[in-house]
Amino acid sequence: MGGMTATDSDGPVDPRPPLADFLDDTAFDRAGYRRLEEGRWQHDRGAHLSVDRVAEIPDLPAGLDDLAGLRDTLTRFTADTTTGALIEADVVAVDGLPAVRQLVKLPLPGRPSGLFFVGAYTIPRATGSLIVRVRAAERGTTGFREALIMAKSGPDAFFRPHPYAPDLRGNLPFHVGDGAEWDAEFPDHPLTLVRAELARLGPAIRLGRAFRDQPPFTPGTAR
Repeated sequence: MGGMTATDSDGPVDPRPPLADFLDDTAFDRAGYRRLEEGRWQHDRGAHLSVDRVAEIPDLPAGLDDLAGLRDTLTRFTADTTTGALIEADVVAVDGLPAVRQLVKLPLPGRPSGLFFVGAYTIPRATGSLIVRVRAAERGTTGFREALIMAKSGPDAFFRPHPYAPDLRGNLPFHVGDGAEWDAEFPDHPLTLVRAELARLGPAIRLGRAFRDQPPFTPGTAR
């Protein structure tokens, strides 16, 4: 896959073009992160940051000018192909180019409870894409954010149909506890961290000239 969801495999990462063709690394603010290897960093609060260049035509299901169609398809695709759920999807500008911003939650693998969260910017061009991801997992006591918010809202108001696909019954329920309005009350929660890091990193991304000069992405051309 060439970036349909925030969590799918990275696809064929082309070893030939250097990362500098895709990303101006000198302008990328990674305060709080330590480098693990090229394109991989770990935050001192536990989040992981990755930058991947994908050398295939992006497989996004709709044009970036069709936000409703993009949200609907990404929500269903995430539910059908992962054990998780899409929380948010938007079309934003990254260094002046259109990009998809996604936030996804998934069960912790091999654990009876707990979630991890993945946020991503996918910047598609005609022949490839750049994907910047932030991941963070629940540690220690899990589910406390949801439990406290449900206690305040009540179960009937807590669970909601997914706003992007109201008829969908996915693996993980959509609920108000994932809303950004609760982040200030849970500053150390991984969802808060991922959402905040996406907001901080996005304006700092500066794309490489070779990547910027590619023709724009057109939906329906992936093989």
